[in-house]
Amino acid sequence: MDYSKLSIEEIKDIISNADLEERNRLIGLLENDNRKGVKRLSERLRKEIIGHNKEIARIKKLKEYEYKYISKGAKYIAGVDEVGRGPLAGAVYACAVIMPIEAIIEGIDDSKKLSPEKRERLSLEIKENAISYGIGYVDEKQIDRVNILNATYMAMKKAIDNLYVRPTVVLVDAIRIPNVNIFQVPIIKGDSISFSIAAASIVAKVERDNYMNRLHNEFPVYNFSKNKGYGTQEHIDAIKKYGPCPYHRKSFIKNIV
Repeated sequence: MDYSKLSIEEIKDIISNADLEERNRLIGLLENDNRKGVKRLSERLRKEIIGHNKEIARIKKLKEYEYKYISKGAKYIAGVDEVGRGPLAGAVYACAVIMPIEAIIEGIDDSKKLSPEKRERLSLEIKENAISYGIGYVDEKQIDRVNILNATYMAMKKAIDNLYVRPTVVLVDAIRIPNVNIFQVPIIKGDSISFSIAAASIVAKVERDNYMNRLHNEFPVYNFSKNKGYGTQEHIDAIKKYGPCPYHRKSFIKNIV
C-alpha cells in the first residue's frame, strides 16, 4: 500500500486497527513520508511501542515468582490478597486468582496505586482471562467475634476454597494462611512484586468497593461510597451524630461511641 497517497485521517484509522507487528512495520514506512503530520504520527507511534515494550518487560518481571514455581513443576499458581482490614464498617474481602502463566495484562499493579476506573477495567480483564478466581468475605459481626486477623485468614481461605481449580502453590501478600493444606509462599509487599497477588488485590478491591457502594444506598449518611468504611473525619462525625448502623464493627468504634 502506498501510504503517501492516503490522508492523515486514513493513516490514523489504519494505525488504530493495527496489531503490534503491523505497527512496527508502519513506523519504517511512515518515516519516509515528508508530510509533517505523518512524521508526528510516526514519532507518536514509536513512543507508544517503546512504552508498550517497557510495560511488557515490567509485567514479566512481576512474574518472577510464578516463573520460578512453574519451572519447579507447579501446574497452577494462585495469588491471594485481602482488602478491608482497617475500615470501621463492612466486611473484609479476599480474592484468590489463578492466571495462565502466559497472560499479559498491561497495567496490573498494586490496587492502591490505581484509579477506581482502571481497577474496574482491569478487574474485568483479569476475570475474563483467569483460569479460575474465588472471592471470600467475612462480615462485621464475625470480625467482632473472632478479631480482624482471624477474620482475614477466614476470608482468604474461603477465596481459595471457591476456586474451581485447586492450586499447587499459593502466593500470599505477607502472611501465611492457617488451615490451608497447600504450599504457601508469603511475599512481603507481594501486591507490588507478584503478578498473581496484584491481580488478586485488584479484584478484591473492586468487589469490596462495590459492596460498600451497596451499603451506601442503604445508609447514605455515612457516605460509604466515598470512604468505603474507613475512619475519615466525615465518617467519624456521622457515627457521633447518627450512631452506628448494623454494618459497623463494634470492636472498631468503641472509642467513638
